Amino acid sequence: MATELLPLPILRGSYAHMTRTEKRIADYVSEHRNEVMEQTISELAAGVGSSEITISRFCKKLGFSGLQSFKIALAAELRQTDTVYRDITGNDGTELIVQKIFRNIAEGLQDTLKLLDAAALERAVDQICRAGRIAVYGFGNSATVCRDIETRFLRFGMVVQAYSDAHQQATSASLLTPHDVVIAVSHTGSTLELLDSVRIARAAGAVVVAITSHANAPLTKLSNVVLHGMGRETHYSSEAISSRLIHMAIADALYTVIAMRNPQEYRRNLQKMRTVIAKKRS
Repeated sequence: MATELLPLPILRGSYAHMTRTEKRIADYVSEHRNEVMEQTISELAAGVGSSEITISRFCKKLGFSGLQSFKIALAAELRQTDTVYRDITGNDGTELIVQKIFRNIAEGLQDTLKLLDAAALERAVDQICRAGRIAVYGFGNSATVCRDIETRFLRFGMVVQAYSDAHQQATSASLLTPHDVVIAVSHTGSTLELLDSVRIARAAGAVVVAITSHANAPLTKLSNVVLHGMGRETHYSSEAISSRLIHMAIADALYTVIAMRNPQEYRRNLQKMRTVIAKKRS
């Protein structure tokens, strides 16, 4: 099943790390989404070829209290579904490619708004504000997000540094303390080098905040706080275009909430920064 065809953001974000049985349930829901709305738990279990308890566990693993709350979320999503969305193909012209990319990003942001846990964001902000040092880890496209976090959080006067080299990450992680925070950014949440760095950081006692597109990825199980954002990737490109921008949006949310914790100090820091930079302009 192509994940972009799954009807709920939480299904799309969790599918890659589901068990075979869970994927079978998700596929059935996607293929029979309208019928599911009318089915009892026993009818759904029979359709899937599973048990009622398995259906119930599936719903709870996704964060719902049971099948009924899952169906309420599904009904709300189906009312908003627009079937115009398609992946990019080699036959698409420039205008259509641009439309699809922008639509992909917009839909990913809307999905993230539904998935992002405000309480988790608050916990991340609390940890970051208390941190002695902040280390930001990521590779590839995620490294771009990490550098953006480094640049923006520096404005708070925080001790923050981004690392995109596996050896530097490992060195940094080994020197962290329980007073420090790691922000780990990964679309898949499965990059082996990043997982190694996070394990070293956890062993050193540091708090780990994860920004990822997959709710059940290995990274989430190693992290103290998880900020889950959904990016609907285009298969024609190997680059995670939308997830990069969505993860930056999550970082912007962190940045803004931190700024609003102490707006006067934030404005003073901005003024200092602008004064210094203005001297460098001709």
